[in-house]
Amino acid sequence: MLSREKINRINELANKSKQQELTKEEKDEQKKLRQEYLKNARKSFKNQLKGVTVIDPEGNDVTPKKLRQMQKNEKKN
Repeated sequence: MLSREKINRINELANKSKQQELTKEEKDEQKKLRQEYLKNARKSFKNQLKGVTVIDPEGNDVTPKKLRQMQKNEKKN
């Protein structure tokens, strides 16, 4: 999870960029922070997805094979 300070800094840079041009250093910092944020968001989403089971209206498990395989691999680790 990203620290509150980093999230605040992302928001500061986004707001500043709406008002004026960011410096090269600020643009680089913004890019780095955004990449870190997206990496954490993807990891969190993937972890949530690992706990999902899809059931059709008849009660059959229709979880996609790719997801089942990912869940199986996770249990091995």
